[in-house]
Amino acid sequence: MKRLKSILVGTAVTLTTLVGGLALSTAALQHKQFDAPTLKLHSSKDPQIIERGRYLAHGPGHCADCHTPAGERAAIEAGRQVPMSGGFEFHLPVGTFRTPNITPDVKTGIGRYTDPELARMLRYGVRPDGTAMLPFMPFANLSDEDLTALISFLRAQQPVEHAVRTQEPNALGYVMKAFVVAPRGPTEPIRPEVTPEPTAAYGRYLAHSVANCVGCHTKTDLRTGKVDGPLFGGGSALPSHINSSETFVPPNLTPDPRWGWINGWSESAFVARLRAGRVHQGSPMPWAAFQRMTEDDLRAIYRYLQTVPRAEGGPDPKDRNAVMIVSAVLN
Repeated sequence: MKRLKSILVGTAVTLTTLVGGLALSTAALQHKQFDAPTLKLHSSKDPQIIERGRYLAHGPGHCADCHTPAGERAAIEAGRQVPMSGGFEFHLPVGTFRTPNITPDVKTGIGRYTDPELARMLRYGVRPDGTAMLPFMPFANLSDEDLTALISFLRAQQPVEHAVRTQEPNALGYVMKAFVVAPRGPTEPIRPEVTPEPTAAYGRYLAHSVANCVGCHTKTDLRTGKVDGPLFGGGSALPSHINSSETFVPPNLTPDPRWGWINGWSESAFVARLRAGRVHQGSPMPWAAFQRMTEDDLRAIYRYLQTVPRAEGGPDPKDRNAVMIVSAVLN
């Protein structure tokens, strides 16, 4: 009994030491800093450049879909361009996170940052103080021209003073921030400009670097962001924006004859479906933003999706409601 008691005490001490060490390390690494290049990009007052940025923000880039308060969702769905004053909440396995105010207000928005600092945050995910941003935005590979246009539009907005509540990571979130979250940065050479045209090459740029189709329609680990499935082979379950009992699974968009949801669709049918907008209320797909995209851009994405490798799996396309899962069914 004495020996057993000694083993148990020793084990408890060891576990306490390990847990305490992890807690101390986690706390110490909450503000770790990263190096990232300073970009010599500056906003423009040219109306055409600003308009390009507006199109990216309210169209394929769907910035407004995340950076507006929850109470403005109906206005966005109705096609209005509302101020991107932030505050929309995402309830994730690692905690509750709120989008920042990206109007040019100097107190609560991006007016406190320089153009190079904004460009660095968007491309490298590093704040002016060197800490890492959460890897939610897919703009690291934007061309210099489009990044400049986006910043130019953000600067041209009417400033809105709106202080957003701080983020609320849970215990796992703090651990992830300390040991996993790191700036991603570009994954391919950055081009000075990309010419919009209805080609598969431009469709790839939109689907990967602007609209982030790949980020939702490819299965990923929502805790780490690591790709966990074939390209466009169907995504991970995402929570509904309006009903906590529902989740949605982005479908397979590859040209697989059995599992591809758009397999057999004509180009015109694909464009018409994107133009038609939302079918399932609460779906995280930014339908209102994608409805604003030009026909050429939609055709470019369609042409690109025809070139991706076939993959099996995802929601069953034979059941068009298979993308929606009601939690009551699972219990």
